[in-house]
Amino acid sequence: MKKSLGARTLAYPTPLFLVGTYDRDSRPNIMAAAWAGICCSQPPSIAVSLRKATYTYRSITERGAFTISIPSRAYVRHADYAGIYSGENEDKFASLGLTPVPGEHVDAPYVGEFPMAIELKLIHQLEIGLHTQFIGEIMDVKVDESCLRDDGLPDINKVDPVIFAPVSREYYAVGEFLAKAFSAGKGLRS
Repeated sequence: MKKSLGARTLAYPTPLFLVGTYDRDSRPNIMAAAWAGICCSQPPSIAVSLRKATYTYRSITERGAFTISIPSRAYVRHADYAGIYSGENEDKFASLGLTPVPGEHVDAPYVGEFPMAIELKLIHQLEIGLHTQFIGEIMDVKVDESCLRDDGLPDINKVDPVIFAPVSREYYAVGEFLAKAFSAGKGLRS
């Protein structure tokens, strides 16, 4: 028996991403965002939804670019801080002792200390309600070499990304390997 929880912002898993931008004065900024994820394969794209009231909202619309930095568990407190305070009032990179690295392909910075970063060019903007969804085409994905597997792909356990539980407002780590995707279900066919 399932219990109805009503219409809520509740889905698992939800990522903890840091959205990086430059403001109109070219100051680097980061903010935590969880309303985000891959939204298209071709062109490869990520969607992130932000409220108009955020400082980052203005920067994305003005610059037409943003980054996604994926924090590891070691940086969960830093990422949380970036979601609490506004870049309009402080330099969060400096406050947190993090390094803003200029994007190679877009006009936006990413967090140098985080294991993974994605550079995105804004291609669509959709007004939904309280939030605006920004869709960015992935221009490049950067991964620390120490987080790569032998085949050159990122190892999720080495990246050690943080997962956000929206309603309870808690952070979690990735769990154990379960099965190979697009393979495990083939044995169910009779």
